[in-house]
This record gives sequence, structure tokens and C-alpha cells, in this order.
Amino acid sequence: MTDLIRTGRLFRVAGFNPSHRQLFLRSEATLVDGTSTHIEIHISHVTLMLLQPYYRNGLHIRRAGPEEFALLAERHGLGSADAAYTWMLEPDGDSFVVGGNPGWREAEYASMGGRESLFDGPWPPDFPAVSGNVY
Repeated sequence: MTDLIRTGRLFRVAGFNPSHRQLFLRSEATLVDGTSTHIEIHISHVTLMLLQPYYRNGLHIRRAGPEEFALLAERHGLGSADAAYTWMLEPDGDSFVVGGNPGWREAEYASMGGRESLFDGPWPPDFPAVSGNVY
């Protein structure tokens, strides 16, 4: 199981496209948190989410554990098949998304030029960048 852990960064909900059921989270390079990279997270096929608009101390995206999923299933009427697609966004479990495997991309902000999103345009880009998925 591959988690995505990015602590000490400010993340925000960058957008949700309801017609395609796509959620985007973003952390931009800021002087406040001393970061130089731009990180974007994409989750597709979203069927349910409980989010905060901002995550001031970063994200830890991981599959919900059995006890967490049982609680969420009881509260939100999730079926057992949803267990494989329920993603916790924080270590303390206050936020979650039911959807496809989260994908992420990260690059040095200075190298992105005029590109606003790492999910727009060709991939891989013509500048150094890394990417992955949470399983």
C-alpha cells in the first residue's frame, strides 16, 4: 500500500468537476511554509466526500482502515465494495473521499513556466517532475 504523505504544507481544494466527478487538491510553493514545489492531487470517479477547504498541516492520503471504514459505512450508507475506494486525507481521519485511486504530480514551481496545472498539458512535461498513485 503506497500512501502519499506531504506534511508541513498548506493544501487547498482547488476544484471539483461534478460532470466528470473529479476532485483536485493543490499545494503551491509558498514562503510561509518554505516550499518550492507545486503539488497537485487528482481523484476521479468521486461518489462521496467530506472535505475541509484548507489543510494547513499537509495531507496523508491512505486507504481507510477496517475500523474507519466500518464507521464511515454506518454513518454514510457505504457498501462493502466501497472499502477499496475510500481514502482518508488526514492522519486523524476527519476528511475522506470515496473515489478512484488518487494520483499526484509534483514539480519545482520555478520550472513550470506559465503552466498553471500539472494535470493540464502533456505528461511528462519538458521539465523535471515526479508523479505517482496511491494504492
